[in-house]
Amino acid sequence: MIGKLTGKVDSVAADHAIIDVGGVGYLVHCASATLSRLTIGATVSLAVETKMSDEAIRLYGFLAADEREWFRLLQTVQGVGARVALSILSGLKIADLERAVVLGDKAVVGRAQGVGPKLATRIVTELKDKAPSMALQRVADTGERIPSMQSLRPVEADAIGALVKLGYSQMAAAESVARAQQSMGPNAESLPLDALLRECLRQLAR
Repeated sequence: MIGKLTGKVDSVAADHAIIDVGGVGYLVHCASATLSRLTIGATVSLAVETKMSDEAIRLYGFLAADEREWFRLLQTVQGVGARVALSILSGLKIADLERAVVLGDKAVVGRAQGVGPKLATRIVTELKDKAPSMALQRVADTGERIPSMQSLRPVEADAIGALVKLGYSQMAAAESVARAQQSMGPNAESLPLDALLRECLRQLAR
């Protein structure tokens, strides 16, 4: 199994790149965001996920290890294969994906090509408890702030923090923020913290 490739970028196509490693060209499928950052002739290191089937061996490459972990995690959801997982990673940055899962924002996940409303709901429902643990693992490995919290808007992070201080779990607080914003409509992002908190508490009281 190939877990990492380091070599020169030989060519870049719409959905893959060929990486020359010691004269051997490896065809590696990548998300569009990854492909856009590859320069022909430049040396690159890709974290690789190897998929084997009766028909072929496919390599999927990622510039960061956490992208590969999300690629794996997404495929634990029924109905999400390698192609759909790659499509999600093409349409969303990791921070945005984590934020959508933590907040239960199925609309954001549903923007990815090949992801309908039912599948988007299944993704955020099944992964909402796993996303924070992945973020915490990166904190342990790198010492960074939790990306799922870092990627929140300030008013969202403040609301979640206030609810946690009131005794609610972080997950319950995050879900109430998502529900509150949905119920408050398109102007929710511009509302002050106290208004958001009042709506969150109404949601939690239901």
